[in-house]
Amino acid sequence: MFAAYEAPPVSETPPPRQPRILLVDDNESVRQSLGMVLEHNGFIVVAAADVKEALHIIDTENFDVLLSDLHMPNAGDGLTVVSAMRHSNPSAVTLIFSGYPKMSEATAAILMQADEILVKPLAVATLVATIRARLSKVAPPARPAESVATILEEQTEATIEDWLQRVNAEPDIITVPLGYGERTAHLPQLFADLVGRLRNPLALGTRAQLSNAAADHGVIRRQQGYSAAMLVEESRMLQVSIFQTLQNNLHRVDFSLLLVGVMAIADEVDSQLAQAMASFISESRIDHLAIAV
Repeated sequence: MFAAYEAPPVSETPPPRQPRILLVDDNESVRQSLGMVLEHNGFIVVAAADVKEALHIIDTENFDVLLSDLHMPNAGDGLTVVSAMRHSNPSAVTLIFSGYPKMSEATAAILMQADEILVKPLAVATLVATIRARLSKVAPPARPAESVATILEEQTEATIEDWLQRVNAEPDIITVPLGYGERTAHLPQLFADLVGRLRNPLALGTRAQLSNAAADHGVIRRQQGYSAAMLVEESRMLQVSIFQTLQNNLHRVDFSLLLVGVMAIADEVDSQLAQAMASFISESRIDHLAIAV
């Protein structure tokens, strides 16, 4: 006689959930080898070869960890992926790989977005330990995303300072010696117009509104001794400074509205340059007529 078989009691405790990792690297061998190692250590790994693929995956799936290379084909690729993950999966751990221990000016911006920077080469055991340590920490409450308009409004003074540093480093422009007030007088109103444009967006293809301040700026720059090329270069550097401000604050930006905001910024700054240039040229013609008479 055999004793009646009794099945072991079924555990009501579900197995622990495997953390999901998004691995972003343009190097196929890195994706394959590192992906296999991470899976062997109990993680579920989804790999992306570039930013476009990563953004699509982030938009459609949830992850516990982002592990991304910083230096992919385009500058700032890693930061773009981190910003997208911050927006879609605010509680996810974000880790960035870099082959450059010293990243000078970029370091501060990266640290504001990524939880940690990992310098290549890195031992697998160290990487796994870092991921598990980060996952074990209670994530702080996510900060609500902010509009491009709000960020530019808050950062107007800092953006103007950044612009002024760029201008002062341009030999051709500083041949016209101006004080801080004279050099930057047009910018507070320009930023006010820009923030207003972002908060009250125009339909695509709509002509930007006229700005008396922009027209006055063109006349004043002509009287100060600027050339047309200097006026254009100042405007170009202003766009660079504005976009640098957004780059420094990507961790705060509402990513879903970022592209629309960037397009509006470029259109508004270009429109004000065109208006300033028109009045600049008109002032030049008046000067020539006065000389001829």
